[in-house]
Amino acid sequence: MFLPTFSVSSTAEEVATTLAAEIKGKNVLITGTSRNGIGFETARVIAKYANLVIITGYNLERLKLSEAIKQEFSSANIRPLVLDLLSLSSVRKTAAEVNTYSGPLHVLIHNAATPIGPFKPTEDKIESQVATNHVAPFLPTKPLVPKLLATLSSAYIPRVVFVSSAAHAAHAGVFESSLLHPEPATYYTGSGAYFLSKSANVPTAIELSKRSGGRINAYSLHPGGVSSSLIRGHKYGSEGAIYRGYAGYECILDPDGNPNTEKFPWKVIPEAAATIVVAAFDPRLDGVPGGLSYGLYRVEQGQGSA
Repeated sequence: MFLPTFSVSSTAEEVATTLAAEIKGKNVLITGTSRNGIGFETARVIAKYANLVIITGYNLERLKLSEAIKQEFSSANIRPLVLDLLSLSSVRKTAAEVNTYSGPLHVLIHNAATPIGPFKPTEDKIESQVATNHVAPFLPTKPLVPKLLATLSSAYIPRVVFVSSAAHAAHAGVFESSLLHPEPATYYTGSGAYFLSKSANVPTAIELSKRSGGRINAYSLHPGGVSSSLIRGHKYGSEGAIYRGYAGYECILDPDGNPNTEKFPWKVIPEAAATIVVAAFDPRLDGVPGGLSYGLYRVEQGQGSA
């Protein structure tokens, strides 16, 4: 089957339409589906073709988003699920509930994230960004592996997708256990915790692919710079470093926290979500297990643990 080459301006809808045959019949779980975010757009475009799309939200109000998708695609099979990523007990409970569902799981997409902010420990005494962006995706993956492997065949390999960020490159890639419980007054910075959590996504995908022995393909990705609900309204403040000198660009946000389109090639949400759809369904990635995708224009082979 011939597939076109996608570009940085390809939208999630265009990609999903192209990959409709790959999406058809699949059961997908995606976290982080806020209405004005790339997770919701990903869920929306694949719901038209998938057998089941499980979306998560930290409260029932967030899960009303499923109604919006059903209004657009009346035949869509959407299952909302409460998931509080700041609570390890909630994460474990959610994984256990998914395991009670009939049918296997073809694709697991870890998209949920929390924005840069001041030090805030979770109920488990883990820094909130590390908890949400790394520990919470890491924790439920193992108990869901049997459900993923139930889809394995000579024609299909299940996938796990970690939505990381180019910000991972700002961290050395070594996950210091001390940052799970940092001392805020001594060496904590919000940007440092964000860089760390996104850096941890990359070796997690590599190791999952490697340790599965070819039975699961895991990928991490940078969706591209996008003005989503995760980043809107941020001021420079003490965390201005993430908005200056990022990926070789200066001042990607203006002083009021709005996208600086003159200094940085911002994407719109449908374009950023396209990268997730590709990572989850494009069959051309089967030969790049553990790969790191940069906004649809480059995929690097995973090279073991980092």
